[in-house]
Amino acid sequence: MQTSRTAHATLPRKPALVCPAGSLRALTLAIDAGADAVYMGLKDATNARNFAGLNFDLAQARDGIAYARSRGREVLMALNTFADARAPERWFAAVDAAAGLGIDALICADTAVLAYARDHHPDLRLHLSVQASATTWEAIDFYRERYGIRRAVLPRVLTLPQVEQVCRQSSAEIEVFGFGSLCVMVEGRCALSSYATGQSPNTAGVCSPPSAVRWEDGADGVSARLNGVLIDRYAPDEPRGYPTLCKGRFDVDGARDYALEEPTSLNTLALLPQLMDMGIAAIKIEGRQRSPAYVEQVTRVWRAAIDDCAAQPARFGVQPQWTAALGRWAEGQQHTLGAYDRPWR
Repeated sequence: MQTSRTAHATLPRKPALVCPAGSLRALTLAIDAGADAVYMGLKDATNARNFAGLNFDLAQARDGIAYARSRGREVLMALNTFADARAPERWFAAVDAAAGLGIDALICADTAVLAYARDHHPDLRLHLSVQASATTWEAIDFYRERYGIRRAVLPRVLTLPQVEQVCRQSSAEIEVFGFGSLCVMVEGRCALSSYATGQSPNTAGVCSPPSAVRWEDGADGVSARLNGVLIDRYAPDEPRGYPTLCKGRFDVDGARDYALEEPTSLNTLALLPQLMDMGIAAIKIEGRQRSPAYVEQVTRVWRAAIDDCAAQPARFGVQPQWTAALGRWAEGQQHTLGAYDRPWR
């Protein structure tokens, strides 16, 4: 992976491709498809994708790290929920476990977790999670100076000029999301499913916890409920996404529609030349809860696009086959540039 800003002052920087690994199978497929790094989480509430059937125990993590290392790739670990103030020991133990595994970097948001890692494992590289919601270079520099973070993942709320401003001013590496589902864009602050379930996604590691989700077949279709709250209703043959409160359809002033957020996927392939000119250090693919097939195919498209753009940035264009391939995996089969190209401020 490339890390020096100075070394690339005169050439477009080739960003690292950071891909999701919700399972050992997804990890190996991502590596084989061209990921420079993968990110994983442990099987508990210390990471923000705490779904049943996902994530790694220590033995699986060792196997995954060995596989990635044998092919010259990196493994990052997300410890990006906020520690329970009554019992932060679980988060500290996860930091120790990650360090013991020899992970390449920790992705954290909680200042207590960052401080623990800084004090107990000073050689461990720290990345600031998107969950920290740091949107300015001053905020990022605070984390760099106080906790020694090397990289910050930007929240998906900034326009492209705002991303450029952060890149130009910050002394930390900058990572941005390139593809995948969007949330309501208040990373680290969402309280929607907390309202319905009493369980915060920022501390428990999952919004719309599976234990609270109910699918009910009826004469008028399939109803999706979260802790009893009706958040969507689908026709019998209509595609159904995982029911999150922000992407539910609600009756507002007599109209039934997506009142908060539509099911659509961010896709920034068209912005690659600009992002590389800015010196973006890494591009993250969202989707640890998605299938290994999603991880493999999305990684393969982005590997080809990044390599193509790095080889001839002035002539770069989004290939129709890339768009078609990503379209199969886009939420609701819809793409958006999200806040990068938002018309409002």
